[in-house]
Amino acid sequence: MRRGFSMIELIFVIVIIGILAGVAIPKLAATRDDAVITQGKSDVAAIRAALSTEKQKRILRGDFNSTYDVDSLLDYGLSDRWTELGGGVYEFKLSSSKSVRFKLDGAKFVCENPNDADCKLLTK
Repeated sequence: MRRGFSMIELIFVIVIIGILAGVAIPKLAATRDDAVITQGKSDVAAIRAALSTEKQKRILRGDFNSTYDVDSLLDYGLSDRWTELGGGVYEFKLSSSKSVRFKLDGAKFVCENPNDADCKLLTK
């Protein structure tokens, strides 16, 4: 008498594992996208808060210079998803094909295209 699994039992187990993987993988991918969006929202809020604080400090000192450098305002700098394009323009990469551009407008950090859905996603 042999001991072991029959071919039908093995196929049944493989099918169950395939179904579980098919359900779990999309959930994990969505979670990663949500994390990137949350990081972007947090970064934009931190940059805006730092700009506001720096503007208030300068006004109290009597310095009304409106030239700001975002990277120098943040204690730990920008995350690796941000790229400085020059001229006060910064780009946040949502994915390999999607990104959102922000610009420094005086002491304001605003989207270049405020009607863009991705921009609204990061600034709401």
